[in-house]
Amino acid sequence: MRAFLAMLALAAAAPAHAQLDIGRLLDLGKKAVEVAPQIQQATKEYTVEEEVALGEGIATGFLGAVRLHGDERLQRYVNRVGRWLASQTERPDLPWAFGVIDTDTINAFAMPGGTVIVSHGLVKRLTSESELAGVLGHEIAHVLKKHQLSAIQSDAGWSAAATGAKAIAADRIGRSGDVLGLKSQLANAGVDLVKDGLFLRPLDRGMEYEADRLGVVVAARGGYDPYGFVAVLTMLAQVKPDESGASITFSTHPSPADRLAELEKAMPALEKYANQPQVEGRFRQTVGAK
Repeated sequence: MRAFLAMLALAAAAPAHAQLDIGRLLDLGKKAVEVAPQIQQATKEYTVEEEVALGEGIATGFLGAVRLHGDERLQRYVNRVGRWLASQTERPDLPWAFGVIDTDTINAFAMPGGTVIVSHGLVKRLTSESELAGVLGHEIAHVLKKHQLSAIQSDAGWSAAATGAKAIAADRIGRSGDVLGLKSQLANAGVDLVKDGLFLRPLDRGMEYEADRLGVVVAARGGYDPYGFVAVLTMLAQVKPDESGASITFSTHPSPADRLAELEKAMPALEKYANQPQVEGRFRQTVGAK
């Protein structure tokens, strides 16, 4: 939490000219990345410390480009729901932190190590806490399954930054005994991933479908109606791809219709949890009545 608050302060201090457009970052991420031949693919399993350090760097770079929403009550609320859900998973001890960015785009992101960001544009379109839990559960699932780390290890551009950082840090540790060097270099690599637009590249479709399936389970474990996330995907299916704020979601995820079709296969097993609370009243009190 201290690390997240520090990143929050960094984002607030960023000058106006540093507030980059997310769409521009996404375009940058589509550019070809040249990888030096001597940099090998990152095949080594990341330790938890390395995963957290890389994720903190990505979060720092991301929040330096897009401001957090100024409603502190909303930030506490989303963080409380997210941390409760994360506590029900097999990785409860990660330094989980959740925040809302001040943009009308419709999206959410998960960083390695447990930092999750959801856009205010998406939150405003939700109608209940169970729907919020579904969104956060999906992002938590990405972290649980280490989808971002898998992308780093398999994508040449991501791998170059992370592997290069490891090599530099290992050399420094060997020469100076600087044990903190690895974490520092990985954090710097995370910042670079955002600057280069690589972090916003789409994940594999299979990863998104897996996060959908696991996300509804996470929501159900937390005591929420798992069909809240079905309602979110149904809402997204009604949004036009060219609608303001929606283009990034449709360019980085499978279509809502395809996601609903895949998720439908898993929902019968969760039917017995469908009567769990939607928590509409508390959500409206915090986010605002529709």
